[in-house]
Amino acid sequence: MPLPVPKLSVVIPVYNEEQVLPSLFARLYPALDALGISYECVFVNDGSKDRSVALLRQQFQRRPRHTRVVLFHANFGQHSAVMAGLSYSRGDYVVTLDADLQNPPEEIGKLVSMLDQGYDYVGTIRQQRQDYWWRRFLSRGMNRLRERITPVRITDQGCMMRGYSRSVVTALNQTREINTFIPALASLYAMNPIEVPITHEERYAGQSKYSLYSLIRLNFDLITGFSVVPLQLFSMIGMAVSTLSALLVVYLFVRRIVMGPEAEGVFTLFGVVFFFIGLALFGIGLLGEYVGRIYAQVRERPRYIVEAVLEAHDDGALEAGDASPLLAAAAITDPGQAIAR
Repeated sequence: MPLPVPKLSVVIPVYNEEQVLPSLFARLYPALDALGISYECVFVNDGSKDRSVALLRQQFQRRPRHTRVVLFHANFGQHSAVMAGLSYSRGDYVVTLDADLQNPPEEIGKLVSMLDQGYDYVGTIRQQRQDYWWRRFLSRGMNRLRERITPVRITDQGCMMRGYSRSVVTALNQTREINTFIPALASLYAMNPIEVPITHEERYAGQSKYSLYSLIRLNFDLITGFSVVPLQLFSMIGMAVSTLSALLVVYLFVRRIVMGPEAEGVFTLFGVVFFFIGLALFGIGLLGEYVGRIYAQVRERPRYIVEAVLEAHDDGALEAGDASPLLAAAAITDPGQAIAR
């Protein structure tokens, strides 16, 4: 018989965090115990290559009634890990949290308080961010761009610590998009959202898993996933360039009749041609972003492959991997989302 449904689920993706996990456990569970509500911590191991899995198993053995561990077969990315955590969570409230301790677990109570007041989505705004200057600069720039061309309104899009009601989580679990930006989707699904400030700390240990390239890719997914304005804007630029090109051809034709053949202006003409070529290549790349999203979607590959789930039942702890009813049900009811091994 399964354990009673908890009030709160905390979803934490884990990828090569062996240096951080002991400190995370030491702070997370006391912070949740202090809330005085039933809870579970859903850790999703995203194909870690260090000792993260061993540490998660040990923590499950120490606190089996409050711990669930989802083990991926390989690395599928942070957003896939969070989606898996949302799928396996059972709480009325769900809080997502990074494992790196940059968002203090002690702040979870603030999000739970807002959810208790009837808000169905609690966004967060990091105060005094402890990040490199270029990350803060890019974040501000992307926030401004996103607000201009998409319906998504998030003050701090890079903060993982957020709270969701069960209704919003259900809507997220029903989303079939391959490239998901969870906070943005949740803000659109929510009927009564709010944002609260939270503290931000330096990363406890290790290095960020998001490189500059990863951040650029993430923002490309965000823009192309929620707006066609870039395509529309480029179409208008193309029409303007075509008009100017036609006027340039007319001008050169008239000049040749009036002035006769001449060799002057060749380099200027080359410059104009190279500009048009660069513009065309940019447009092809932009179109490719949208086509690539369609390609990824129509393949209908699973977001992730679950190797095992560690969970507890009233009759004792059970490692679900070989014959778990939970995994079998997930594979049958939602074959496009997970494959149970």
